[in-house]
Amino acid sequence: MTQAAVPTPTTSPVRSDRDPFARLDWVLLAALALVWGSSFLLMAVGLEALHPGLVTWLRVASGAATLLVLRRRRVEIDRADRRTIALLAVIWVAIPFTLFPIAEQHVNSSVAGILNGAMPIWAALLGGLFFGRPPRGPQRIGLVVGFVGMAVVSTASTSAGGSTALFGIVLVLVATMLYGWSVNLLAPLQQRHGAVPVMTRLLVQATAWTAPFGLYAVPRSRFEVVPVAATLVLGVVGTGAAFVMMGTLTGRVGGPRASYVTYVIPVVAVALGVVVLGDRVHPAAVLGVSLVIAGAAAASRREA
Repeated sequence: MTQAAVPTPTTSPVRSDRDPFARLDWVLLAALALVWGSSFLLMAVGLEALHPGLVTWLRVASGAATLLVLRRRRVEIDRADRRTIALLAVIWVAIPFTLFPIAEQHVNSSVAGILNGAMPIWAALLGGLFFGRPPRGPQRIGLVVGFVGMAVVSTASTSAGGSTALFGIVLVLVATMLYGWSVNLLAPLQQRHGAVPVMTRLLVQATAWTAPFGLYAVPRSRFEVVPVAATLVLGVVGTGAAFVMMGTLTGRVGGPRASYVTYVIPVVAVALGVVVLGDRVHPAAVLGVSLVIAGAAAASRREA
């Protein structure tokens, strides 16, 4: 009587966040580019009747409400990670979301979308300096090319708009620096707790942080259907759903590489700004777009 052979169990290799992009990573990146590329247009429409403070507050609050509906269970988060989430509520949401609407009063939505492409540069620089994740190989080339592109865009936009445009550019670049810091903090949180629990807690706290500016803005706003609707879409889709997608992508490929989604955002932002709002883009800014997009291919490569 022979004994049946027992199959030897096999284990599939665990995917590393330094591996090449998988199909789902590309899907998440493309979806985020479309959603966040449209956010600058939606923001501009909202500002036609709403004060910047109310645009920020409605955006954050509706995004938080969306995730509270989507959340299926409560996840316990340790004290150290709760402190990090509280910090992210300020530096990833409250401050940048306040700066962008103010900036779009001085630069158009296309320029704001282009300058948003500075985020991967900050993410890579801060990741290398403070998080032990310096850019390697082709990513270094993408970092340099992207920096040159941001310089070209900033110079072209400043020459066209003067000191007023310069003020808006500075606000956007400060916001993108905070974004770059944030994605480096986000990756381990998402890996430990999942995107929805982290983002829900983060946006609820950010709603409280932005409430004073929002309440201040209420009597200074006109409540018209289209601007309010645009702002709510910006919150539900461009904040609630998009934050979950970004958290998932960051956990899968790491903070610096996930931030390269912003290399694609300027294309969407510029196209919508020109077609829908009639924005005028300096020819040099188009060159800048081409330069920053050149780093996207390098971001998808396997990290050394």
